[in-house]
Amino acid sequence: MNAGRGCAGWLGGDIVAKHMAATPFHAVRSDHTGALRMPDWLRDLYVEHHEGRVDDAALQAGRERAIGEVIRKQEEIGLPVVTDGELQRFAGFQQSFGGAVEGFDAQPYVPRRRSAAAATAANPTSAGAGAAERPHRIETGVSGPGTAIYNRLPVKHRLTLVRNLLADEYALASRLATHPVKLTLTGPDRISQRFEYENSRDVYADIDAFLSDVVDIERRMIGEVVAQGCRYIQIDEPGYTAYVDPPLLERMRERGEDPRANIERSIRADNAVIDGFPDVTFAVHICRGNSGGRGGPGWHREGTYDAIAEQLFSELNFDRFLLEYDSDASGTFDALRFMPADKLAVLGLVSNHGEVESPVYLKERLAEASRVLPLEQLGLCPRCGLGSAPNEEHQWGKLRVVQEVAEEVWA
Repeated sequence: MNAGRGCAGWLGGDIVAKHMAATPFHAVRSDHTGALRMPDWLRDLYVEHHEGRVDDAALQAGRERAIGEVIRKQEEIGLPVVTDGELQRFAGFQQSFGGAVEGFDAQPYVPRRRSAAAATAANPTSAGAGAAERPHRIETGVSGPGTAIYNRLPVKHRLTLVRNLLADEYALASRLATHPVKLTLTGPDRISQRFEYENSRDVYADIDAFLSDVVDIERRMIGEVVAQGCRYIQIDEPGYTAYVDPPLLERMRERGEDPRANIERSIRADNAVIDGFPDVTFAVHICRGNSGGRGGPGWHREGTYDAIAEQLFSELNFDRFLLEYDSDASGTFDALRFMPADKLAVLGLVSNHGEVESPVYLKERLAEASRVLPLEQLGLCPRCGLGSAPNEEHQWGKLRVVQEVAEEVWA
């Protein structure tokens, strides 16, 4: 598929070739999903820059300092692939697409300081945490004024790429790193779920037309960073678990949507985004949302992978599947039986909250999973981004145990 092809191309079913596993980072065993805890001083610097009290040069120097520090720490731990911690995204992971395009009827992204309430939510054991901070379902993606991709919004005009944030991120991170750099990008399924198509028909006739532009824009973004040298890209698709979540399925049906048609459309779009980049490893991160931090401690989804596992694992043309498996709420490992032999399941056995997991516990869980899927098809990672980690010591402890266990298990 060519980057310029439109709606008819990717909807027509011509994306049939598997994205094969002969890519450079297919078998990396230790991984993380991209986001790391932003230092408070860098968050404050973003705010001061937004307020006009800090110039561009000072902000750039601060970003370079922070990103250089998190990259060096990852390399010291021994992670084979590193990220910039998504520290250039002051509004979170979905800014990767929402902040790169124009067209949504959205409010601008505004940097904010980490409030005392957010700090308490990220660390429920701290002083001030009480009954109000008990885990609860966190509702996200609702219709109403807000920023692009975070809220379900209409569009004012067709989407256009105004700034390839991935290219900026890779240019800086690859200059500061000695290990290969991975990039992360919000995928078409999540973007489509945050599109208020019923109030956008004067711009897009339907979701298919909208997703055609999304696919073309994301292919352009990916093509530019591949030309820069990036060889490992992760597509973030937390929205796939909406298709096992009763409340969200009901919302789809209330809008007159067919959830089965939605997931099939999203799979085609994801495959179209990554098609035709043979030397690149593509991972897809499928989880139920971060816990702690934004929205307080809790969960975004109910349900397990089982009902969608066969369809996702067999039809998505990704090399690696980063999956959430840090609690009983995620279900058993039985869904892994649907993983094709040429793909790797990277198990999110490490929570992004709570105590650092013990190596013994992680090895036991990997042994349990290996009774369903061979060990040579498994890897290890945190369940989601560590941006909500209560402190850096906690974050680095989590990543350190991931790397230590990976070195021992897959030596």
